[in-house]
Amino acid sequence: MYFRHLKDPSSLWPGLSASELTRRQFLKLTTIAGAGLTLGTMLPEGASAAAGAPLATPFVRIDPDNTVTVVSKHVEAGQGVWTGLPAIVADELDASWDQMRVESAPAKVPLYGNFAFDPKGSVQGTGGSTAVANSWMQLRQAGATARAMLVQAAAAQWKVPAGDITVSEGVVAHAASGKKATFGELASRAATLPVPTDVKLKDPSQFKIIGRDKLPRLDSHAKSFGKQQFAIDVMLPGMMTAVVMRPPRFGGKVVSFDATKTKAVPGVVDVVQIPRGVAVIGRDMWAAKKGREALQVTWDESAAETRGTDQIMTEYKQLAGRPEAVTAAKAGDADANLKSAAHTLDAEFEFPYLAHAPMEPLTAVCQLSPGKCEIWAGCQFQTIDQVNAAAASGLKPDQVVINTLAAGGTFGRRANAESDYIAEVASIAKASGGKYPVRLIWTREDDVTGGRYRPMNYHHITAGLSKDGKIVAYKQRVVGQSIMAGTPFAAMMKDGVDPTAVEGHAGEQYDLDNVHVTWSQPKSAVPVLWWRSVGHSHMSFSKEVVIDELAEAAGKDPVAFRLALLEKHPKHAGVLKLAAEKAGWDKPFPKGKGRGRGIAVQESFGTVVAQVAEITVKGDTITVDRVVCAVDCGIAVNPDVIRAQMQSGIGYGLSAALHGKITMTDGHVDQTNFHQYTVLRINEMPRVIEVYTVPSTNPPTGVGEPGLPPIAPAVANAVRAATGIKLRKLPFDLAAARTAKA
Repeated sequence: MYFRHLKDPSSLWPGLSASELTRRQFLKLTTIAGAGLTLGTMLPEGASAAAGAPLATPFVRIDPDNTVTVVSKHVEAGQGVWTGLPAIVADELDASWDQMRVESAPAKVPLYGNFAFDPKGSVQGTGGSTAVANSWMQLRQAGATARAMLVQAAAAQWKVPAGDITVSEGVVAHAASGKKATFGELASRAATLPVPTDVKLKDPSQFKIIGRDKLPRLDSHAKSFGKQQFAIDVMLPGMMTAVVMRPPRFGGKVVSFDATKTKAVPGVVDVVQIPRGVAVIGRDMWAAKKGREALQVTWDESAAETRGTDQIMTEYKQLAGRPEAVTAAKAGDADANLKSAAHTLDAEFEFPYLAHAPMEPLTAVCQLSPGKCEIWAGCQFQTIDQVNAAAASGLKPDQVVINTLAAGGTFGRRANAESDYIAEVASIAKASGGKYPVRLIWTREDDVTGGRYRPMNYHHITAGLSKDGKIVAYKQRVVGQSIMAGTPFAAMMKDGVDPTAVEGHAGEQYDLDNVHVTWSQPKSAVPVLWWRSVGHSHMSFSKEVVIDELAEAAGKDPVAFRLALLEKHPKHAGVLKLAAEKAGWDKPFPKGKGRGRGIAVQESFGTVVAQVAEITVKGDTITVDRVVCAVDCGIAVNPDVIRAQMQSGIGYGLSAALHGKITMTDGHVDQTNFHQYTVLRINEMPRVIEVYTVPSTNPPTGVGEPGLPPIAPAVANAVRAATGIKLRKLPFDLAAARTAKA
C-alpha cells in the first residue's frame, strides 16, 4: 500500500521477481508508469490471426461476438473498479457500454504491476485507493490503441483513408461509402496489424462515458442474482473444507494436540499442524467446525500478549512522555512558542483497536499438483500472495497460479505481508499431502478475534494561540504500534518512523510555522494492519477536533479559521468552501435545541474531502441527520461510484465513531461477532448524504478511502457546537464525556 516510498519493492520478498518476459515483449506489452504504449497483441510474432480470432491484448480483448472485455489487474471488492476501469477503456475505444465486460487478470508482473506501488511494476496489488489512478493512462492508451487498430483494419478492408473513418457506440463507419462494421467483425483482421507506436488520446471535453452519471455497474447483475463467484462458491472435485484452531492469545504457539475426539466426529477427514495452528479438515464445513470444537491443544504462551487493553492504554500514556520518541515532523520551534502563547490548549485522544469486519470472511481454495499450486481467492496482494503461497507449499512463486475472484469487502484486511489466509490454505494442502483440494474458511468469530486490527493509538496535542487568535505552536505526541516494523515493509520506514502511523498530521495539512510531531512505538504481540484510510483514520480526528477547539478559543468561525490556514492548500480551501456552502453553514442552528453542525477536512491518497455533519443529541444518543460531502478527486471517472464510495466511507467511519472497538481482557479478545463488535445499522445512517464533486481536468485520484477520515471529527465538532461537550475518545461515549465535563 505504501510501496511508493521504496526504491525497489522487489527487494522486500525473496523470490519476488518479474514474469519471464523478454525486454522486447515487455516493451511491446506494457508500460512503465503510464508512459508509452500499453497494448500489444499476444499472438506469437509473425503469426496470422485465424478467422474469428479475437483482438487479444494484455488489457483489452475484443471477441467475434462483439464483446469488449477489460482485463482488470485489481480485485473488485465492492469499490467499483470493475466499472471504473472498463469505463476508461470504453471511452477511448468509443465502445458502447452494453458491449463491455470485465475479468480478473492473472497474477503476472510486471505486466499487471501496480505502478503506484512501484514504477517497475514489480508488485501486483490493490490498495491505497490507487486502482483507477495508476491505471488511468495505461487503460486510456489501451483503448485508444485498440481503436486505432480497428480503424486501420477497416481502412484496409474497405480501401479507404483511415482519416475518413469514424467510430461511435461500437460501430466503425465510413460515411461516404456507407460501409459499417462492428468491433467483432473487424477484430481478427485488426489482430494481424502492427501495434501503433503513437496514438492520440481524447481531450477530456470529448469524454462520453468517463464522467457519465448513473453508469450501470458491470457487476450489479451478477451480484443481484447470486451469480457472482466468491471463494466460498468454488467447488472442485473431491474438495474438502478446513478450519484452523489458532492460539487463544496473540503470540501463542502449539506445543502439542490431541485429535482423538476430533477424528471421531463424522465427516472429519484429517487433522494437521501448520505454522499458525492446527487445521481440521472435513467433508463439509459443519464436520470441520464440530471437529475443531472437539480438538484439544496445548499452547506455549510464554511470548503471548497477556495484557488487557485498559492496561495497554495506560502504558501508552506513560510512553508518550518518555524521551525515546522519534521525530516525525518538525518546523520552527513549537516548544519556545508554546511558552509565549497567549492561550494554550491541551488535549488527549484515545483510539481503540478496530477489526476490518468485511461481509465476506476470509476464504481461499488451494489445489496442489506436481510442480503447481493453484489458489482461488479474493486476492488483494497477488504478487505477495504468490510468494507466501510458494513458501508454504515448497514451490517457487512462478509455480503458483492465483485466480483472483471478487471479494466481499476487504478494507485492507486481505493485504498483509504474511498473506495469512493464503499461506494457511497452502500450508494445509501441503500438510495433507495434496491428496485433495482444500477450501479454508475463517468464521466470523475467527476474523473478529484473529487480529490484523487497526492499531490502538494515543495522541497528546498541545497547541498555542497568539493574542490575535493565530496558531503559534502545534505539538503532537503519537503512541501506536507500527504496521510496518517487523515485516518486510520495515524497509520503507525512514529515520525510524512508520509513515502509516503519522500520515495526515496538521503540519502536512495546514500552513503552520511551528510544528513538532513525535511518534513512540510500543511493543505488542497483537497483529496490526492498515485499516480503511490507515493513519488518516485517527490523525484526522485529533487534528480536526483540535483545530475546531482552537477556532472556538480564538472566537472565530471554524470555516474561516481553517481557510486562513489554507493559503498554500487551494484544493483544501475549495472543498471546504463548497461543503460549507451546500450545507448552509451561514445559517446556524438555534442554541439549546440539541442540534449542531460540525465540519472537517482531510487530504488522503491524493484526494481532498470536506464534510459537514448535522446532528441531534437527545440524552446520551447522537443521531447524525445529514452529511454534506465535497470531494476533489481529479477527473470523475464514474460519478456514481464516487458518490457510493463517499457514502460508504461515511458509513464505515460512523460505525467506528459510534460503536467500533476491540478490547482484550488478560490477552483474550472480548468480542467474537457482530452482537459484540457492533457495526452501524441501516437505521443509524444519516437520512441525507449529499456528495458534491469538484469539476477537474486533473488525473483521477483515489476515492475508496478518503471519504472516511472527516466524518468522525465533523460529528464530534457538531456535538460540541450543540452541547459544549468535547468528544476526544473513540468510540463516542456521550455519558462518560458528560460526566468528565462536570
